[in-house]
Amino acid sequence: MRKIIHIDMDAFYASVEQRDNPELKGKAVAVGGSSRRGVVAAASYEARKFGVRSAMPSKLAAVKCPNIIFIKPRFEAYKEVSQQIRNIFYDYTDLVEPLSLDEAYLDVTTNKKDMPSATLIAQEIRKRILEETQLTASAGISINKFLAKTASDVNKPNGFFLITPDDAEKFVETLPIARFFGIGKVTADKMKRMGIQNGADLKKYTEADLVSRFGKAGRYYYRIARGIDEREVTPNRIRKSLGAENTFEDDLTSVPELKEQLKKITEILIGRMEKSDTKGKTLTLKVKFHDFQQITRSKTITKWIENEDQITSLYEELLGTFDTGDVKIRLLGLSVSNLNHELKEEPIGQQLTLDF
Repeated sequence: MRKIIHIDMDAFYASVEQRDNPELKGKAVAVGGSSRRGVVAAASYEARKFGVRSAMPSKLAAVKCPNIIFIKPRFEAYKEVSQQIRNIFYDYTDLVEPLSLDEAYLDVTTNKKDMPSATLIAQEIRKRILEETQLTASAGISINKFLAKTASDVNKPNGFFLITPDDAEKFVETLPIARFFGIGKVTADKMKRMGIQNGADLKKYTEADLVSRFGKAGRYYYRIARGIDEREVTPNRIRKSLGAENTFEDDLTSVPELKEQLKKITEILIGRMEKSDTKGKTLTLKVKFHDFQQITRSKTITKWIENEDQITSLYEELLGTFDTGDVKIRLLGLSVSNLNHELKEEPIGQQLTLDF
């Protein structure tokens, strides 16, 4: 039994911009390009009320929220604030697993402050983040990563939620399937067609049933339906690749459509690379056709892949390695690998205690 905290900053990029420019406070802000092919990297809560979300085309965001203000990303500023926040985490535990600039898992089963309550630690961390950065954070507290991650989203923004060991199974049973971390929109839609609306419905299926329908991921779904997640908080996670992909409601049937969608995916990928301070030397193009046949093409270069022009040049070259004429494409993806910070994972010890 562990005590895990998931800290998630509230609308991080947009909140930093509103903090640094008081004229933006209380206004609908989107961090990202405002061009016809721009993509929203982050949206303030004022913009989210209109349905604006990250990874949304900027053109659509402007339609949903006519008064939206687009701000060019300042990733160096976000990284600086992220480091401030991370330093706060390290005052409590060395078992910190950053997921990106704005969120992280903390294992506080044993901690530097000898505090018996994970809830009190989470509250103290949130208070310090606010005092030292003038930004708000939400926290989820529970016995494993899945539950803590799910809990942090319950009372957003600027809130926290505790899922105790006794409440875990009941909480998962009533959780809508679309809110399960690790279950994306396409999988959630497939599950709903199977009659799976929440955790209780998912729990009715055997592990074998779920594996037969969803492959290896079925084992994960079987366990989280029961609130089980044995993954440790690993400070030096091994990240082999970083990518972005999109499944289309209507198949792509022309090369211009293909390139337009790859342009959007590239912008999302660049945002994720900037957010995690990642670059690589290999680009992989993933294509899934209407009949679910899938191909991948990769290209490795000697320089770091770190900007849109490089990615565009590489995927255009990879497109030339197969016939794109008269094909129907349902999914496109781009990823970078051979990364600049592939770190070795170190074993981490645990001690058992429980006082939430």
